[in-house]
Amino acid sequence: MDEVAKLLNDMLEAGLVTEYAVFGAVAQMRYTEAVATLDADILVAIPDEESLDVLSPLYMFCRDRGFEAEGEAIRVGDWPVQFIPAFSDLTRAAMREAETGDVDGVALRVVSAAYLAAIALSVWRAKDLARIVALREAGACTDDEIEAIAKRHGLSDKWATFLERLNES
Repeated sequence: MDEVAKLLNDMLEAGLVTEYAVFGAVAQMRYTEAVATLDADILVAIPDEESLDVLSPLYMFCRDRGFEAEGEAIRVGDWPVQFIPAFSDLTRAAMREAETGDVDGVALRVVSAAYLAAIALSVWRAKDLARIVALREAGACTDDEIEAIAKRHGLSDKWATFLERLNES
């Protein structure tokens, strides 16, 4: 993951992205037991979001450094990496408030546990709901933290439904 961290910081320094943060299963592993995943998902903020192909400069930057595309991902060492432009106010806030970790001496921005839960809540797939349960059970975030983010981003009804379903099982 250190190669991924170096690449992301190089993109930030070069101005190709204005922010980034690891999210999804790789970010979850920072807070819970290891989970199965096929790739590393990276939220990115692109300076020129009006472009039709906003990820093209990132793919060219990677190719120039010897990292080749594999379908929608870029192979960086052992990791297929998917760059996902921030797609909502929630994901932009998650990037802004991301935590900085350390991977072999290289800084790496990671979405906080509470924002991971809120993003999972917004997507509402079975694996995302399981992510919320895992984050809560690990003590990585509190219900109050998730509820506050849910309220700010119009997810209060989904949060209430999640809690109701959880209590039924």
